[in-house]
Amino acid sequence: MWQSSEDRIQEIVDEILQDIRATVPGRLLVAFSGGEDSSLVAFLCKRALGKDRVTLVTVNWGPFTYSTARSGVIEVAKNLDLDLIFVDGSLRQSEVWRHGPSCNLCTRFAKLQSVLDVDPLSYVATGSNLSDSWGQNGIKINGRIYSPLIKLDKRTIRLLLEHFGIQPMKIGESSVREGCKLKHLLKMMTNPSYHGRAVSSANEILLSFLREIDYNSVLANVKIVGPLSKNIALVNVLPNLNDSQSNEIIRRLRDIEVIEEIHVLKNPIKLKILANPGLFNDPMARLRVFEGFIEKDFAVPISAEWYKSSNHRLRTFQVLGFEYENP
Repeated sequence: MWQSSEDRIQEIVDEILQDIRATVPGRLLVAFSGGEDSSLVAFLCKRALGKDRVTLVTVNWGPFTYSTARSGVIEVAKNLDLDLIFVDGSLRQSEVWRHGPSCNLCTRFAKLQSVLDVDPLSYVATGSNLSDSWGQNGIKINGRIYSPLIKLDKRTIRLLLEHFGIQPMKIGESSVREGCKLKHLLKMMTNPSYHGRAVSSANEILLSFLREIDYNSVLANVKIVGPLSKNIALVNVLPNLNDSQSNEIIRRLRDIEVIEEIHVLKNPIKLKILANPGLFNDPMARLRVFEGFIEKDFAVPISAEWYKSSNHRLRTFQVLGFEYENP
């Protein structure tokens, strides 16, 4: 039987609302970033359980939270008419990155555990879906962690957001994500005042510059790579900046004394990546890390040359440097 798009939307929503009511016995905390996924989860949980049973919890990452993010999260929460609290996750996040980049561990250990600690009896709802690794490989309920969107893809999520008129937060880093500064540090953060400051300050300056010139970017970030003794900044902006704009952002980034080298990427590059032996010896794991974490936030085509690490402190990978590919 033919089914209209409105009927299909209603069917999806009804199924999720029923699942939320059947799963959550009491109070519910929503791990809330203000982006697309968590905004839709918050809206549906409020509709299923009522305002009084749902609280939004946003993790504060300290220097790695964008300056516009806090006000943006507050605004989205206000529009959703839900209570919002902030908790600190910066120490846990720094502990993760001290051993190399790991968004999955950061999500589990720093973000979700910080939210779980707010109330030891409450379920915590996340926006995990088919567009992320948890949605693809995880389960709907894991202890007190609940993912009501786990069967949805990004297209359906955006369709539902548009249908209900929900406006998620956009900070300018990406047209599809609310952003995280520290994920652009592609090496161990053994010295937060050196490595951490480089990635925090560079990304703040870039987004501030793009807002200043009213630049409509779909991707904007500064990757920090290099050995532990040297910070190399790789500027990624799509559409590409022109020469004048590139020179200006280079000039501004030079004011950050903990960055030694700056490149605005416009041509393909090859990354030189040092990997923990476990990661290095597993080609499929390397491919997942490359495609799922590294590649998608670059503004140019990239390839990788992998090296095995002898540093026992490195649990994941570190981008040692890069070279331009031959045209």
